[in-house]
Amino acid sequence: MLLPNAWDVGSARLFASLGFAALATTSSGFATTRGQLDGAIGREEILAHAAELVGATELPVSADLENGFAHDPDGVAATIRLAVEAGLAGASIEDYSGSEQEPIYPFAQARERVLAAAEVARAASTRVVLTARAENHLHGRDDLADTIRRLQAFVEAGADVVYAPGLTDLGDIRRVTAEVGAPVNVLTRTGGPTVCELAAAGVARISVGGAFAFVGLAAVAEAAGEFLHEGTISFTERAGAGSTLAQQAFG
Repeated sequence: MLLPNAWDVGSARLFASLGFAALATTSSGFATTRGQLDGAIGREEILAHAAELVGATELPVSADLENGFAHDPDGVAATIRLAVEAGLAGASIEDYSGSEQEPIYPFAQARERVLAAAEVARAASTRVVLTARAENHLHGRDDLADTIRRLQAFVEAGADVVYAPGLTDLGDIRRVTAEVGAPVNVLTRTGGPTVCELAAAGVARISVGGAFAFVGLAAVAEAAGEFLHEGTISFTERAGAGSTLAQQAFG
């Protein structure tokens, strides 16, 4: 499955109009709409945003819930309960602690957090797909054996999908898909494998994180730079294409 990460209602409706079968949120992309960086938005606002995307289309929505906005399992469970109330079809929990000194939760704590989330997700009246993330490779811990050990533990704890963002080597990805015993999500990265290569490696789901949101930010900055520094308006041609897409997606 190709899973685009929407950052507002407009992008959610655009992706739905293009034919995607499901959506995900992006914490970093949403933060840009508030003029902030990833990790700066609190649980209440993140969940309100997720609920807004749930109401924007008929597609199932999975939310990026960062580290569950809590260090302890009970706090993570409370976040998943709120996600269920928001109407989400899925949610992801990561083992990034937010600490510069110890950015990754200890193994046992990470597993207990997933276990608590899974218990709530499985008790929900509607199916909620729980994705458990091992964040080693985004935080300077390129220890594939530890990543696989964590992902395997998350599956045993009840995760439906596992995810190790930051992996780009196709051999490493093949090893993960072969050893974890559950569907694997991969994040697209510069220099990483193509969609076809990932599918052949056994990857079940591919997401883009904040990439589409930042593509939009870069395009706007480029157009504004042309207007400000060059005084030309070639960007209006691209604007025309965007206006047509808006008519098709929102009309």
